[in-house]
Amino acid sequence: MRFVLLALSRPLTVVIALIAVALASVLALQRMPVDIFPQVGDPVIYVSQPYGGMDPQQMEGYLTYYYEYHFLYITGIDHVESRSIPGQALLKLVFHQGTDMASAMGETMGYVTRARAFMPAGTVPPFITRFDTGSVAIAQLIFSSPSRTQGDLQDIALNRVRPLFATLEGVSAPPPFGGAQRTIVITLNPDKLQQYCISPEEAIAAINRGTVIQPAGD
Repeated sequence: MRFVLLALSRPLTVVIALIAVALASVLALQRMPVDIFPQVGDPVIYVSQPYGGMDPQQMEGYLTYYYEYHFLYITGIDHVESRSIPGQALLKLVFHQGTDMASAMGETMGYVTRARAFMPAGTVPPFITRFDTGSVAIAQLIFSSPSRTQGDLQDIALNRVRPLFATLEGVSAPPPFGGAQRTIVITLNPDKLQQYCISPEEAIAAINRGTVIQPAGD
């Protein structure tokens, strides 16, 4: 009540104060920095490691563990989240605010190379993506078929559908996720190896010698 009575008793002072607040608001709006893509949320890097034929337990033991161990050495890392699914290891690297993400990306790629040295032979390089507002997915395509296999759907999505979107200006089409990749998994019989006096290393060497790619020539 006192403020109301004070405003009524000094109307000129109240008007001048309101004008000053309005002018200050206009000046603040004019000087406010504008960013089309402001920083939203925590600085994050995603790592997606495929390896066809492995179940979640194998992905965790042979791949995810080594990534988690090495990523803790990255400067500015806050914590690492991981998820292992059949044929895929997904890792989320969350950094502290103010971390130089360009440097963090370089360190991440370096430690990925070191971690892969402990992984099974044939491990392909993972997909490494830095999260920002421009990389948020705006649409998702889901493929299903009652007659085609997961391998067929993977080939169609990768070799036919993805190139159509990748050539559009301003559109980034990542590789398909969740499909079955063409992989041959060979299980050795310990009894047969012992019977023929063959070690696992010799069996692997024989497979490598038999897998030869040669040009057909003219």
